[in-house]
Amino acid sequence: MTLTQLRYLIAIADSGLNITLAAERVHATQPGLSKQLKQLEEELGFQLFNRKGKSLDAITHAGGKVLERARTILAEVGNIQSVAANLRNEARGTLRIATTHTQARFALPGAIAALNRQYPEVSVHLQPAADAELMDLLAGGGVDMAVVSTAGAPPAGVIALPAYRWQRRVVVPKDHPLAALDRAPTLEELAAHPLVSYDSSLKPESSLRRAFEARRLTPQIAMTAADADLIKTYVRAGLGIGVLAEMALLPSDSSDLRTLSADALFAPCTTWVVLRRDGVPREFALAFIADFAPQLDRKSLARHLSTGESVEWPTAPTWRERAMRVVGKQVTAKV
Repeated sequence: MTLTQLRYLIAIADSGLNITLAAERVHATQPGLSKQLKQLEEELGFQLFNRKGKSLDAITHAGGKVLERARTILAEVGNIQSVAANLRNEARGTLRIATTHTQARFALPGAIAALNRQYPEVSVHLQPAADAELMDLLAGGGVDMAVVSTAGAPPAGVIALPAYRWQRRVVVPKDHPLAALDRAPTLEELAAHPLVSYDSSLKPESSLRRAFEARRLTPQIAMTAADADLIKTYVRAGLGIGVLAEMALLPSDSSDLRTLSADALFAPCTTWVVLRRDGVPREFALAFIADFAPQLDRKSLARHLSTGESVEWPTAPTWRERAMRVVGKQVTAKV
């Protein structure tokens, strides 16, 4: 049994049992991957996958047990490599981050640019995914960290570091009836119009949907998208009122859109940097976290990750406080 065989096994499982896709992901040939899988099954004495013709149909019960252990083994191999690289003060590698389009587009660029300046030999791979998929990517070892948001408690079973807090905003075309309001709209007023928001608003556990249900209202979801830019595009096209994260709004949006506060309508959200409890992050990953969430003391973070020492993290800044801090740093740098 080899680590390569275990990597191939995981790649097959994570590729939806598609051998061709799995081979591409591990930079192997399809015949070579199939041969290694056959050798592994012969050594173990049972099939890891049920077959339907020449295709893999499902993971067997025994295969699921082996897959679970294979993930653990390769995660520990990765941890050993990280420990060694940190001890060598190695300043190159890859940082894999799973996150949503909104975070990748509007929140992460500054921290990633800072990381590139400090570690020019580190490449960053952003893995875009829906909210519900982010934690699965992290748990499966496909990424080093996830940047996720919740409207309540932090994600469970992981190390969740608070980065910043944010609110939703309502956006309408300037000729929309609600654009004339000199106050925040009510939920009743929003419920009277079609809405355009994130894909997550369709889920029963959505904080947006819960806010309407608490008032015995039913939102008219006309369209959803994972991309905040698409939400604004279709608001401009007249499909409905946009409800989106405040960090997705740019100064240029004010040319044709009116932004309305929704602080009192929906629960505030917190964005978290999430790590696996059993992971060993590289030094450049800690540098990225320190820039993205500068209110977190780096030494305390390092102790927490290495020893599990309990830390009471400071309250995360609001998006507006964070944005003002970034502007202040830019002004200082120019001076």
